[in-house]
Amino acid sequence: YKIEMVDVRKMATTKLRRLKKDKDGEEIEYKGILGGALAAEQEGVKFKSDLIYKIETMGCQMNIADSERMEGQLQNLGIRPFDEIKDKKRKVDLVVLNTCSIRDHAEQKVYSYIGPYAKRKREGEDVTIIVAGCVAQQEGKALLRRAPEVDLVMGPQFANRLGDLLEDVANGNQVVATEASHIMEDSTKPRRSSTVAAWVNVIYGCNERCTYCIVPTTRGVEQSRPVESIVQEVTELVSQGYKEVTLLGQNIDAYGRDMIPKRKFSDLLRTVGAVPGLKRLRFVTSHPRYMSLGVIDAVAETPTACLNFHIPPQSGSNEILEAMGRGHTREKFLQIVDRIRDRLPDAAITADIIVGFPGETEEQFQETLKLMEEVTFDSVNTAAYSPRPNTPAALWDNQVDDDVKQERLQKINRVNLVHAAERRSRMKGRTEEVLVEERNVKVPNQVMGRTTHGYIVYFDGDIDELRGKLVNVEIDDCQTYHLRGTMVGMAESE
Repeated sequence: YKIEMVDVRKMATTKLRRLKKDKDGEEIEYKGILGGALAAEQEGVKFKSDLIYKIETMGCQMNIADSERMEGQLQNLGIRPFDEIKDKKRKVDLVVLNTCSIRDHAEQKVYSYIGPYAKRKREGEDVTIIVAGCVAQQEGKALLRRAPEVDLVMGPQFANRLGDLLEDVANGNQVVATEASHIMEDSTKPRRSSTVAAWVNVIYGCNERCTYCIVPTTRGVEQSRPVESIVQEVTELVSQGYKEVTLLGQNIDAYGRDMIPKRKFSDLLRTVGAVPGLKRLRFVTSHPRYMSLGVIDAVAETPTACLNFHIPPQSGSNEILEAMGRGHTREKFLQIVDRIRDRLPDAAITADIIVGFPGETEEQFQETLKLMEEVTFDSVNTAAYSPRPNTPAALWDNQVDDDVKQERLQKINRVNLVHAAERRSRMKGRTEEVLVEERNVKVPNQVMGRTTHGYIVYFDGDIDELRGKLVNVEIDDCQTYHLRGTMVGMAESE
């Protein structure tokens, strides 16, 4: 089903701001700067015509994709991005903080960031403040009570309806949009941060109930996008010159299970991978509970699919995995790894691991280290457990001491560094196909690209000539998290 655009505003709660008073005590009608973009036809009202915005994005790739969509809508309204050179003497008219609630102190970081903008507003300056993303969904109206200067609080499910919600803001209201909603197909075009590689959402939300995770609370239930919509978006991206697409989902292997009839993610991989002109296809994030061996087969049989799997085990202990509510065992995870190594022996495997989960013993932590030794990950995103609001594990009385958590984190990071260097060392002397993305910001006469494994490669070259090109690079030097090489020609697939 679909919700009409007008219903998006009905789903949000609004509160009319108190009117300001002039020096004589007379109330002044206060529309905010957005009136210039959204209601310029009003008679007798002078609006600022050149409006600029700034977006700060925290957290995962899903947030990056959401920010790109919000930027597209702001630009459709005639509001342009802040330019550090052109606008260095100006202050932004609208700021969006797209928040992440995963890490510790997430809420405090939000209030700290919006502090300077709130101060501007208290001093009478006209600035619109928007808090979006997972902390916004988590806090809702409470965020307005603590930071009354904020104009709009919106959950991630409304990222593609920012323009609609801003109409109420332009009319002087404070708006909270955190109701559960069906996410509609987006007719606006995102402002992509890259011209080479693009993010494409295929499933929103998550139905899992991991005891440490707030994502199901903040991003809602799973909603898969129609195959036709995904293929259309990818086809359009290719026509615009994009060479690589990454399919996004909090639990991407669950794609299609909410559909009638049900669909398989492995089939989607094959379908999207066959879009004419697409050079590379990636996807994140896989869940060991749902990742089928058919997905590995699909990657092996789809020429555009990259040799890169991101599969977070979170722990190597079955007891901790059960306490986490992960729904899989270390044995199931290793079965997936064995299948990847069998079918795609050169593939990179990356992961997420949490240490210091409530009740984790030293023996259970050692099981995680043992898992790392068995797999030899290409890289691991590591974190010490931190309690998140509205999650069961946060309330347990068997919390691990902070000093123990930090000690375990240091140990796991040392192993991670050794394995990352070991995995990349096999590249030395090989000639790898690299997709050039950007200039090396530290060495302007070099460019940066990635191999199919996701390894960063730096080499001499002109970014204006090579951006978006697939080139062959002979690897001369292998560091822990990057490679260096020499371009030896264009790739055959270019």
